[in-house]
Amino acid sequence: MNIKQLDYFLHVAELGSFTKAAALLSIAQPALSRQIRLLEIELKQNLLYRNGRGVSMTDAGKRLVEHARGILQQVDRARDELGRTMGTPVGRVTVAAPPSVERFLTVPLVKSFRAQFPAANLAMIGGLSFYIAEWLATGRIDIGIIYNPVPSPAMEIIPFLEEELFLISPRHAATGVATDGPLRLKDLPRYPLIIPSRPNAIRMRVETQLANIGARAEVVLEIDGVPAILDLVQEGYGHAVLPMNAIRGQPPERFSARAFNKPLTTHLTLVIPAQRPATPLMQQTLELIRTIGPGILAPPSSPRPARKER
Repeated sequence: MNIKQLDYFLHVAELGSFTKAAALLSIAQPALSRQIRLLEIELKQNLLYRNGRGVSMTDAGKRLVEHARGILQQVDRARDELGRTMGTPVGRVTVAAPPSVERFLTVPLVKSFRAQFPAANLAMIGGLSFYIAEWLATGRIDIGIIYNPVPSPAMEIIPFLEEELFLISPRHAATGVATDGPLRLKDLPRYPLIIPSRPNAIRMRVETQLANIGARAEVVLEIDGVPAILDLVQEGYGHAVLPMNAIRGQPPERFSARAFNKPLTTHLTLVIPAQRPATPLMQQTLELIRTIGPGILAPPSSPRPARKER
């Protein structure tokens, strides 16, 4: 068993396909298959079920995945520690963020990261907050940016930004209700909503606040994806409750954004593993996000920097 075999196996297991893993690793598929087979022979167990649609893990494969992740992370940390002795941060750090955040943060973060850590690698992944929390727990990512996380022993929560939510409507929509001035929360049920399915953080925030005043949202469509939600809003299928970042860069004639009379906010936080020591590169990347993030993600009249109290 060697590090390369574990890396190959982890790619195949996570992607569910020899073809996809070979393409990502830039090696020939027969060579990849041979390395995995040699690993199975050494361990005297099948690690993967092979079928016409791809592969899935056996029980032994599932156990090895967790060991492989830990081993490869330790190797990365060893490289990082050795790199520190040369005065140049090295290694790899993986950051995940919701699509609306990833869209604006990726390019500035990559530029700043490469300028400060030229010998290190940064990976960015987009996903819903619920999945990002899972990826953090399983070791797939090092830093997550998520909305309203549920406290867990597996992760440390660091306040980042407080975003105000708005009612997003199609411009010039004939809603049958008043559209000027701030919206009272108790009037929100009069607007049919297009909203992500549970346990999306924004949906849970909206439903909780309405439940506190004895009201309930009228959900007409459950859509897990901000671009699709906005397309449906523009087509007149309903309204959305989203932060202003969701419509940044959109033509002004497409949407209107209406604030609530008592600001309805959601908390964007940074999360890191609580039971895994942070590498120096990870700590410096976290600080880099905290430094440049507010200026990128908090334009005027949109998100506000979160209070530092925990």
